[in-house]
Amino acid sequence: MEELKHECGVAMIRLLKPLDYYQHKYGSWMYGLNKLYLMMEKEHNRGQEGAGMACVKLNSVPGNEYMFRERAEGSKAITEIFGNVRKDFSQYPSEQLQDPYFAEKNVPFAGNLYMGHLRYSTTGKSGLQYVHPFLRRNNWRAKNLCLCGNFNMTNIDEIFEKITNKGQHPRIYSDSYIMLEWMGHRLDREVERLFAEAEEMGLSNKNITEYIDNNVNTANVLRTTMEDFDGGYVVCGLTGSGEMFAMRDPWKIRPAYWYKDDEKVVLASERPVLQTCFEMEHDEIQELKPGQALIVKRNGECSLEQIQPQKGDSACSFERIYFSRGNDVKIYKERKQLGEQLLNPILKAIDGDVANTVFSFIPNTAEVAFYGMLRGFKKRLNQQKIETIEAFDGKPTHEQLTEILSQYVRSEKVAWKDIKLRTFITEGNSRNDLASHVYDVTYGSIRPGKDNLVIIDDSIVRGTTLKESIIKILNRLHPKKIVIVSSSPQIRYPDYYGIDMPSLEEFCAFRAAIQLIKDRGMYDIIETTYHECKNELLKPKAEMVNCVKKIYKPFTIEEINNKIVEMLRPEGVTTPIEIVFQSIEGLHEAIPEHKGDWYFTGDFPTPGGMRLVNAAFVRYVEEVYNNEQKF
Repeated sequence: MEELKHECGVAMIRLLKPLDYYQHKYGSWMYGLNKLYLMMEKEHNRGQEGAGMACVKLNSVPGNEYMFRERAEGSKAITEIFGNVRKDFSQYPSEQLQDPYFAEKNVPFAGNLYMGHLRYSTTGKSGLQYVHPFLRRNNWRAKNLCLCGNFNMTNIDEIFEKITNKGQHPRIYSDSYIMLEWMGHRLDREVERLFAEAEEMGLSNKNITEYIDNNVNTANVLRTTMEDFDGGYVVCGLTGSGEMFAMRDPWKIRPAYWYKDDEKVVLASERPVLQTCFEMEHDEIQELKPGQALIVKRNGECSLEQIQPQKGDSACSFERIYFSRGNDVKIYKERKQLGEQLLNPILKAIDGDVANTVFSFIPNTAEVAFYGMLRGFKKRLNQQKIETIEAFDGKPTHEQLTEILSQYVRSEKVAWKDIKLRTFITEGNSRNDLASHVYDVTYGSIRPGKDNLVIIDDSIVRGTTLKESIIKILNRLHPKKIVIVSSSPQIRYPDYYGIDMPSLEEFCAFRAAIQLIKDRGMYDIIETTYHECKNELLKPKAEMVNCVKKIYKPFTIEEINNKIVEMLRPEGVTTPIEIVFQSIEGLHEAIPEHKGDWYFTGDFPTPGGMRLVNAAFVRYVEEVYNNEQKF
């Protein structure tokens, strides 16, 4: 209901043939550029705050540009950056632009390596300076580095201190820039190592440069750069000498998929992107393994290198529930399973009265879970029909069969997402009024006072949209009862690995637990947890545990659910309301291969995550709770 900002998206293409090959086979040397555009559009769901792209020419001569970058902000950034590239092409006559040899020598972005990025901010920082890719320039071709990624690092303060202790002076305090500077530093050391090696071999002048360009050990650079980073990430990069790489975090948190044939090496954040853009089968595409890097050398040689040993098995389950495109064959099945296995708790919420219940969903990401929920109820109804027919002593009459077979599971498109709130309206009451109209309903879709309305969504985060819009708008239909179903469990903890989830006090589950504590006079739980979190922050990170779990421990799921309903019920709405959440066990049953569930359970896979969640509760008490107690 409330959109979460996704992790970012990445796309990479390394052409393994000369540009004239693609001109002859596909009718254009722009094959790589066009495919990058298509890949980025297919990943538009992953980032709408900005986009950027980069390109490297392999055979540029001194005095000519060989590394190009274009960036833009806003939801139309993809169109803008590729439009700007096309504008550069307009200066050339058609016959020159269609000549791959001329293009390779003279035309910007007529290169061999391409990298694209879609951005969603996970830090709240905005501006073109924060849009990937980031570029580090140098007169030595091999020292030029272009970097982008889908990541959020939890220990950037430690890395910053390490870098500054080395004498560096980063211009901006952000994980992206600091990673660029640290990796650039290690790349410099690698180039200097090769320079010394080349001199020992008796090489000089341009021969040294050629030796460096052809022998950069990217795996070395990655090992010495990434060993101290804590977080979820897929880091992608290009060097001026023509190296390409993508590395996945050792905890398996963030995803990346790749494919290679004799024409190209490609990588993207989601498997269906590659399937669609390059007409591949599911099993042709490989998933990058934890701690592994895909590296393509200047000469086109492709290899997989284990940069760090695997440290965990915490693939992000929210990728499957919400973020990734639902047309992946496995994700589609998983989302349907998430919906189907909610059958029993929904039956309990409607007292088994399926005949007088209408099922629907909140558009758009919950639609697949809705199909799964319907499938579960249809299976149940069919089984009941079979049992009823088998129970007859003799042959059932035509009328009896008609009555049995006419029973069906009722589903309707009840909710419609109508408009987006316009940001030029800033006055509070006006904004709230507009927010209440973001959704609309299909009038006449249920029988007033007689039908239950069950409506499924993929997640309930803050609950703001429920209170300000959804419940009010559904109540216009005058259902007997409203049952709101979440195909994911209660979200209790922030994410620190690339999802822009809110702080603790914004989660409706956290607010409900705090309110239960207040209602029952259990204030000592908050004080005790606060002091335990502060003490935890004094320990080495590897020894820390999540003390915030104690806030939820005294209460059952049902108690928190009921309090959420109480807190989110709009004024004047008297219709009975119940919330049904997916269970943790159900989550793991539906998505067994993606065990990352820290936003639900608090089991953060890295030490940095444990540190940040304890720090988040300390901040909540000091900046929010204590201020509330004063009034």
